[in-house]
Amino acid sequence: MKSVALTTMVEAMNLKNMTPDIDMTECKINIPEINRPALQLTGYFEHFANERVQIIGYVEYTYLQHLNLEERKAAYEAFVSKEIPCVIFTTLTQPGEELLELANKYKVPTFCTDKSTSAFTAEIIRWLGVQLAPTISIHGVLVDVFGEGVLIMGESGIGKSEAALELIKRGHRLVSDDVVEISRVSDVTLVGTAPDITRHFIELRGIGIIDVKTLFGVESVENTHSIDLVIKLEEWDRDKEYDRLGLEEEYTEFLGNRVVCHSLPIRPGRNLAVIVETAAVNHRQKKMGYNAAQELYKRVQENLAKKRGDI
Repeated sequence: MKSVALTTMVEAMNLKNMTPDIDMTECKINIPEINRPALQLTGYFEHFANERVQIIGYVEYTYLQHLNLEERKAAYEAFVSKEIPCVIFTTLTQPGEELLELANKYKVPTFCTDKSTSAFTAEIIRWLGVQLAPTISIHGVLVDVFGEGVLIMGESGIGKSEAALELIKRGHRLVSDDVVEISRVSDVTLVGTAPDITRHFIELRGIGIIDVKTLFGVESVENTHSIDLVIKLEEWDRDKEYDRLGLEEEYTEFLGNRVVCHSLPIRPGRNLAVIVETAAVNHRQKKMGYNAAQELYKRVQENLAKKRGDI
């Protein structure tokens, strides 16, 4: 199971630590959801998601303030004693001394943020979703071509890195060479990135390792990008029937998400970079509602209908 260090979350969310005496070095967050403990503060703990980050917003805070001191202590102790990972107060609210005393007693890190509850909730859910997304590693090259994340796959030595290098020279951006780490951040979005150790490097057989960022500048690389299109390079097979119209989309699947996939036969004289560029632009055009293959099919059908009418 993936996890993210609590200290990393605190830094990323710019949280103010109200319990600095608590050691957070071993604290981990494992769940990408949050919980607002409205019912728990009233004493109802059935179905309590205590493994989630707990957020106390203005509504929960004002409820606590309406309780007398003993009731507030009892409500808060029942809450923080349930082995929760942390508590975050939002909307300029801050825990009282009685709450901080109990937080230190049960070793529950407590934080504050000036952001509104709704804005902070949306931000932390998005961030945790990315950090804790299921991830796989595949062999391929990921390049940002005209804003489309193109994943180039194929057997070793078929020319993936060479195609990526030509795309970089044409002004596009390298995300990862050789190994691409793919994360499923939502039901419709896959995000690719490079392992830290190989980020911004390309291997070219006969030359060796080159540093793309150093050779071509920072505008030639990108740390992460969505995967919008997959191109599979394969050796030309004269006996195989290749799609020449593109009326029906083909797909490949990663982590349960489908991505449009094109199989591209390789033979001498084919300019891979130009073909990849064209595929990326065509894919973008399809997303905007125009399909050239369907337009051609429509014209052919209209022409046939017209000829039948003339007869």
